[in-house]
Order: sequence, then structure tokens, then C-alpha cells
Amino acid sequence: MTSIEIFTATDLACTRGERRVFAGIGFALRAGDALVLTGPNGSGKSSLLRILAGLGRLAGGRLAWKGAPIASDLAAHRARVHYVGHLDGVRPALTVAETLSFWCGLADRPRTHLGEALDVVGLGALSDTPCRFLSSGQRRRLALARLAAWHAPLWLLDEPGTGLDDAALAALAGLIRLHRSAGGVVVLSTHGALDLDRPRFLSLAEFRDRAMVPA
Repeated sequence: MTSIEIFTATDLACTRGERRVFAGIGFALRAGDALVLTGPNGSGKSSLLRILAGLGRLAGGRLAWKGAPIASDLAAHRARVHYVGHLDGVRPALTVAETLSFWCGLADRPRTHLGEALDVVGLGALSDTPCRFLSSGQRRRLALARLAAWHAPLWLLDEPGTGLDDAALAALAGLIRLHRSAGGVVVLSTHGALDLDRPRFLSLAEFRDRAMVPA
């Protein structure tokens, strides 16, 4: 792996309404790194992931990819990101395969590996099943199928293990290992056990406390 820092954050701050959620967050990630966000509910893990994806408003600080500020070309940054949040975005009337194909179209990605991606998350046998018949865990697995359907160098995952059984958790951990071995970067929040090799940790509780100190 290269030792060059490819995704960096400097003095990030976030506000929600009139309340400062966190301040002073910084990190520098290299190819193959996994950063696990920890902290109690309300500490800003989901808000930070949205900001890292270029979807949330940054109240201060700087984010850069390979030295270039992501704000200079948000479209390019979003194209390099797989962001999986709490909302799965599943449309009940579409089948499993149609849903994944629809997401590929939104991301302007080829639809050449849909079957393989569904197999990876254990949904291959349900490809023609309308999504309204899926359990909450199956809907979550479908959302995660995007990780295998097309390449994106930066994965931002908000509680990706929620609702998954042991087999699905193992499949997710395997996907993350493959992604990192190919030089990909992962930032995720999780309350459960996920088998990650030498992850780094960032506790948002400290930065929430900083945010409460008057400037």
C-alpha cells in the first residue's frame, strides 16, 4: 500500500440548527485504511458521514482528496463515494434486480455485475422478488449490494450491520477486506461487532465536548 494520505480532514465543524454538533475533527487516511467512528447517539456520526460524502453542510474546516479540496468539484467527489445511510431507498414496487439496476443508473454506472453483487449479499435467489416482500434485513442487504455492483474508492457506511444476521455480517466484512486490499478507504460507524483488520478509531465524544466550549 502507498503511504500517501489520500483522504484528509482538517478542523471540521458541524452545526444543526443553532447547535454546534462537533468541532475540531481531523484525520488523514491512506489507501487501505478503515476508520471506525464511535460515540453516543447525537454525537454527530451520521452528520459527519454525510459531510464526508459531500451531502451535508460543513460549518468549518477542509476536506481534501489527494490534496484537492472536495468543495472544488463536489460532483467528482460524489462519483468516488459509496455512501450507505440509514434510509435504504428501496422502492416497494420494483424487484430486487430492478432496484439495483436503478441505483446503477442514478450513479451512471454499468449494469454488468448485478447478479454477482446480489449473490455476494445473499439475494441472488430473490432477484425477481418485489421489494415490498423483503424483510428489513434483506432490504439492508440490498442497499449494501451497491458496494459489490460497481467500484468506488471511498466507502462511507452508517451502521452497515444493522439488521444483518451472522452470515450477512461475514459477507459485509469480506467485502470490506477486498475493498481495502485493493487500496480502497472505508469510514464507518457501528455499534455491533464487525470483523475488521487493524481499524483506526475516532471518538466523536471528544469533539462534541469541544463544540460546547464557547469560541
